[in-house]
Formats: sequence, C-alpha cells, structure tokens
Amino acid sequence: MIDQQIDIATKDGKTTTFITHPERGGPFPVIIFYMDAPAIREELRDMARRLGTAGYYVMLPNMYYRAGVMELGPINPDPESPERKKMFELMHSLTIPLVMEDTKALLAYAGTQKAANTGIVGTVGYCMSGRYAVNAATHFPDRVKAAASIYGVQLATDQPDSPHLAADKTKAELYFGCAETDVYAPPEIVEKVKEGMKGTKNEVELYPGTHHGFAFPKRPIYDRDAAERHWERLLALYRRNLVA
Repeated sequence: MIDQQIDIATKDGKTTTFITHPERGGPFPVIIFYMDAPAIREELRDMARRLGTAGYYVMLPNMYYRAGVMELGPINPDPESPERKKMFELMHSLTIPLVMEDTKALLAYAGTQKAANTGIVGTVGYCMSGRYAVNAATHFPDRVKAAASIYGVQLATDQPDSPHLAADKTKAELYFGCAETDVYAPPEIVEKVKEGMKGTKNEVELYPGTHHGFAFPKRPIYDRDAAERHWERLLALYRRNLVA
C-alpha cells in the first residue's frame, strides 16, 4: 500500500488530504471518504486503508481547512464542554455547496494521478457527512456510481438537496446504514428515507441494537458485529458498481 498526505488546492484554500491505494495494479476506482464531526484522526486513516486494500484509490480530506483546523483530539462528551461546542461550530460551518466544491477539487487532483480512475467513483460519509456522500452522487452523476451514508444526519430535510430525495437525481446505487438508536436520525426520519428509496435498487438498512457511531473502533459504543456487517455491505456495494 502507498500512503501519502498532501495539500490539494480548492476554491477556498488547500485541504490536507490523506490518500491510500495499492502499490500495483492501477488505475483504481476513486473513493472519497468524508470524515465525521470529530475530524481527521488515525482511526479514520485506518478505515481508509481498509478500503484501499480492497483495490481503491481512497481520499480522506480535511473538511475543516477553511477554519484552519486539522485534528481536534479527544472530544469531551459533556455537551457544554468547549471541545464539543467547537466541534459543533465547525460542523455547522459546512454546507452541501461548499463540500461539493471541495469534491470537484479532489476529483480534479485525482484526475492527474496515474493510480486513480476518476471515471469510476464511490463515496462514503459517516455522521455529518452521510448527506455529503449522497449529494456527491447527485452532483456528479456521470462519475459517482455508488454512495453510502453510515448513520448519517439531516437525511430528510425540507431542502431540495435532502438525501431522501436523491433517488430520482442519480443512477448511482445508494446505501443508508442506520443505527437503531440515534437521536440524530430517529425512526421517523429513517422512515422518510425508506419511503424516498421505495421502488429503487437503493437500500435503507437498520442495524439492530446499535447506537450512533457504532462502526468506529475507538468509540465506547463500537459494535464489532455491526461494524463488520457495515464493511461487508460497503465493499459489496463498491464491487457491484465500481467496475469498468
């Protein structure tokens, strides 16, 4: 495997991006891995590497670069703590248009790399970024062939770019992996997403007995069985769709 961390120029500056891919056999389909709210950390780099070993050119960009922030470190669970307030402030500074501009820059860079095939793209987003992964499929419909939202938030809003409305805007296969207990995506929201995906090849799957964040190994609520199921679903999604 080849790992590198580089600064990629965007419309608003430079996003430091971790890239990992196999050493031989390319060019590889590109996967954009959108981080969750606690920001870049080794836990996410390890997850990107796991995707990369399956034969993909994986890009994990720092989405907080506009604020000059890269890694937040440990987040105090107290909602009133300065660390948690800072995290939410950074999370709310992002918008779908901003992230789609960054996605355009990431794909432009990947297009210059021999190891990357930017004609075949997959996306995945966790927590705050589930909606960004899905929107990449609607904003780049000729490139993004598969998108996954894992315990995503803001999945059913009153905006036209709401993820639950995405099925009619892309031919990409969409997958929504949802925690059974999730204050950020309660049952009524999941039902709206299911309704929006009805009659399509897309899937909305509820993971029994899980809580928001279950796929992250360093979280107290990590669920190994559910996490491995999510990897199975994710890799199968890409195998079906990220082919020349």
